[in-house]
Amino acid sequence: MLRVLCGGGGRFFRPGLSLVPLRRPPRRGIPQQPSPAVPPAVGRWLLACSGAVAGAVVLGGVTRLTESGLSMVDWHLVKEMKPPRTQQEWEAEFQKYQQFPEFKILNHNMTLTEFKFIWYMEYSHRMWGRVVGLAYILPAAYFWRKGWLSRPMKGRVLALCGLVCFQGLLGWYMVKSGLEEKPDSYDIPRVSQYRLAAHLGSALVLYSASLWTGLSLLLPRHQLHETRQLLQLRHFAHGTTALIFLTALSGAFVAGLDAGLVYNSFPKMGERWIPDDLLAFSPTLRNIFENPTTVQFDHRILGIASVTAVTALYHFSRKISLPHRTRMAVTSLLAVAWVQVGLGISTLLLYVPTPLAATHQSGSLALLSVALWLMSELRRMPK
Repeated sequence: MLRVLCGGGGRFFRPGLSLVPLRRPPRRGIPQQPSPAVPPAVGRWLLACSGAVAGAVVLGGVTRLTESGLSMVDWHLVKEMKPPRTQQEWEAEFQKYQQFPEFKILNHNMTLTEFKFIWYMEYSHRMWGRVVGLAYILPAAYFWRKGWLSRPMKGRVLALCGLVCFQGLLGWYMVKSGLEEKPDSYDIPRVSQYRLAAHLGSALVLYSASLWTGLSLLLPRHQLHETRQLLQLRHFAHGTTALIFLTALSGAFVAGLDAGLVYNSFPKMGERWIPDDLLAFSPTLRNIFENPTTVQFDHRILGIASVTAVTALYHFSRKISLPHRTRMAVTSLLAVAWVQVGLGISTLLLYVPTPLAATHQSGSLALLSVALWLMSELRRMPK
């Protein structure tokens, strides 16, 4: 049958029939395939970044344990990268430190040699933080330019780079709280435990997001049968990971208030299961965040709850057929949890020695890492 093309309308005419739209073929040059997968190099980069963040968290914990965090009283992004070199420069730096409460109240007998030690501790932490920032931003710009990042991955990378910059500003905001004069306070100068918890919390979020994304890119998903028990195990793992995160965050309040130096006994606190001064502050809510006794008590409860949840998770997982790698993650989580509890109790009983306390802080990151690994192993297959 003769077809007569009508001009310009994209339609054709059949005698005796109504006008029918003409389907346009797909445009040439535009791929109809899905966007390519993100290269493994991006996943390895994010795992390396998470390791750098872990190093910063550990170094920051050691800085807090050695009471070095208030030794640098200025914050300059570039200027402070050059440490004092001459005797005059060191004396000028020491004189600036002497103008602030920590020296006047706590370290008024400190020598220049002792000051150099705490100064270099804080300097190392700050410089490591700058290295972490560069480790995120420079490769991110390179991968972006190379076109290796999918649209969702671009959003994640931007969020991570923004968070690492925010983390640096939050660190200085925290330090400022320990440099302020407090005429009405008789306590030793220290940073605000609220700001310390915010600083640690944002670092843990940055670490967890980087590790999770890296694992998601590098570890292939398992073909798991979506049974009711598997769904329960997945929810159980998510809840346990959240509990581990909360327990690690509560450690910031313990460190900020030196709460590990009270009631150095276990399982009781002194002669009692529940100490008399648990709710000594008024209003009652203040005790949760400001009373060293309550802060230590809460950290104990959270730690016990975490190891109990991990143990229950392990026993529940034995009822389910899991791949070998997933089974390894569950077993590793159980082992690390009990080691972490042992480190915490030992740190308490030995009156918080710096090496052991730093190991305990590192153990919290290890425990969180294995929990995230397990969550990654239990991911659903995309539909």
